[in-house]
Amino acid sequence: MAIHTILCIEDDRLIGEMYVRSLRKAGYEVDWMVSGNDGLVAARNKPYDLILLDVMLPERRGSEILSTLRSKNKDMIPNSKVLVLTNFEQDEESRMAMEHHADGYLIKADITPRKLISIIEQMGDNS
Repeated sequence: MAIHTILCIEDDRLIGEMYVRSLRKAGYEVDWMVSGNDGLVAARNKPYDLILLDVMLPERRGSEILSTLRSKNKDMIPNSKVLVLTNFEQDEESRMAMEHHADGYLIKADITPRKLISIIEQMGDNS
């Protein structure tokens, strides 16, 4: 499955603008939500090929959003991949729980827009 549509849930305006601008320039259709609640609503109401999910968000944490969208009993986003992006150092148990429900886990400080696009292209090729 090639990746065309992306939902970016990121509250840091500088990072969000950088990702959105770079991804759109690379040809992706991108929606950007700043709060956890808005991100959850968007993810439930529109099918996306990929969701870029920050961990530390206003109103609702990324881990909450992820566990709501992908619980043991129901996957509300069966056709979406989820890439968790964080600068937050989590304890091992929290990180493992998120990795279990996500398709990838990246540290924002290590990711340039070019590297992010490369990772997204690889995720699309591996489907």
